Amino acid sequence: MAGSLEKRGKSNWRLVYSDKGPTGRIKKTKTITTDQSCNEKNCKGCSKANRCAALGEAKKQLALFVNEIEKGQYIAPTKLTFSDFVERWLREYGEKNLAPKTLFRYQQILEGRVIPAIGHLKLEQIRPIHLMEFYNNLQKDGIREDGKPGGLSERTVLHHHRVISAVLQDAVEWQFIPANPAARVKPPKVRRKAAVCYDERQVGAMLEALETEELKYRVMVNMAVFLGCRRGELMGIEWAHVNFKEGTIRIEQASQYLPGKGVFTKPPKNESSVRVLSLPAFLVDMLKHYKKEQAAARLMAGDLWQGSDRLFTTWDGQAMHPDTISKWFPNFLKRHSLPPIPFHGLRHTAATMLINQGLPVKSVSGRLGHSDAGTTLNIYSHYLRSADREAAERLEQVYQGMAAKKTQRQ
Repeated sequence: MAGSLEKRGKSNWRLVYSDKGPTGRIKKTKTITTDQSCNEKNCKGCSKANRCAALGEAKKQLALFVNEIEKGQYIAPTKLTFSDFVERWLREYGEKNLAPKTLFRYQQILEGRVIPAIGHLKLEQIRPIHLMEFYNNLQKDGIREDGKPGGLSERTVLHHHRVISAVLQDAVEWQFIPANPAARVKPPKVRRKAAVCYDERQVGAMLEALETEELKYRVMVNMAVFLGCRRGELMGIEWAHVNFKEGTIRIEQASQYLPGKGVFTKPPKNESSVRVLSLPAFLVDMLKHYKKEQAAARLMAGDLWQGSDRLFTTWDGQAMHPDTISKWFPNFLKRHSLPPIPFHGLRHTAATMLINQGLPVKSVSGRLGHSDAGTTLNIYSHYLRSADREAAERLEQVYQGMAAKKTQRQ
C-alpha cells in the first residue's frame, strides 16, 4: 500500500500517500482525528501496537484515503466556507440559470437564515447533524419574523432543505466535496392540504356580485375561473394572443414583479404552460366589449398612453402590477360578504369544475398547463375521489331505474 501514518497527538494522525506518477512522484496528505486515543508518542517499536484501537482506526482511515486517491475519487480539503461557495454559486450558476423569481427566493432563504446558521462552516465540515439541528431550530417557537407563535411550517422548512441540497449537490458536481450531506437528511413531511376553491353555488354568487364591478376586473375573474390561468399568465396576456375568429387565447408569457426589478415579462412556468385555450362564447363577447372600452380609454389618455398591448393595464397603458388583482380580490369578496379565498383559488376552482364535468385528467392537466397529469392527480386527488363517488352514485341511479322498469314489465 502506497500509504503511511504519522502520529501527531493522542488522537491526531497524518495520512500520507506517496507513489510514482507519470510526471514524477505524487504525494498527498490528510490530517484526521480518531475517536480512540493513544498516549504513546510514537508507534514504532510499541509493544501495544497490535492491539491499539486508535492505531487500528487510523489504519482503516488510511486504507480508505489510499483507495479514494487510486480510484480518482479523492478531493483535496479546501478552506472555502459554505458562505463563500454560496456567493460563487449564485454568481456562476444562479444568475445564469434560475428564473428571476426563483433566484430571488433562493437568495432570501440563503441570506436570511441559512448563511447565519451554517455559513461559517467549511464545505467539507458540513455533516447531516448540522442540517438536522438547523431544521429543528426552524420549527421552534419564536423563530418567525412576523411575531406569530410557533415555528416555521413544514413546507417552509422543506423549501430550506431543497435549496441547501441543490447548492451542496452542485458542490459535489464541481468536485469541492465528495458527497452531499443533505442527501442523508430526511426533511419534515409536509401534510398535503386540499386545494382551496369555490363550489358551483359559490361561483354563481361571486359572478352575480361581479356584475356591479368594473369591467376590467370582471374579465380578470371570469378568465381565472373559466380558463384556469395562473395569475402571472393572466397578467401577461396581450391582445395579439387573442384570436377572436377562432375563439382562443394563446398563453406564452407571464408577468411578474420583484423588488428592485419592477414588473417584467418572462416565459411561463414550464414548456407545458405554453398552450392555446378555447374560450367559452360568453367570454369572447366579454373580451370584445372590454377591448372597445380599453380603446376608448386609450383615446382619452392621448399622448400619455404608454403603448402596452396588454389586456390588463393601468389608466395610461402600462402593464398592470401582478399584485393589483391579488389585493383587489379579497376586498371585493369582503364587500359582497362572500367566503374568503385567495385569487389563486380561482385556478383551483376551474380545475374542480372541469373534474366535476367528467373531463379526463389528462385534458384537465393540459388546460391548466401542468407538466404532467401526475401533478394534477397530486393536487386534486381529493376532488377526483369525490367526482368518482358521484359517478358511482349516478350509475347506481341508472341501475335502479333499469331494475324498476324490469319489475314493471314483470
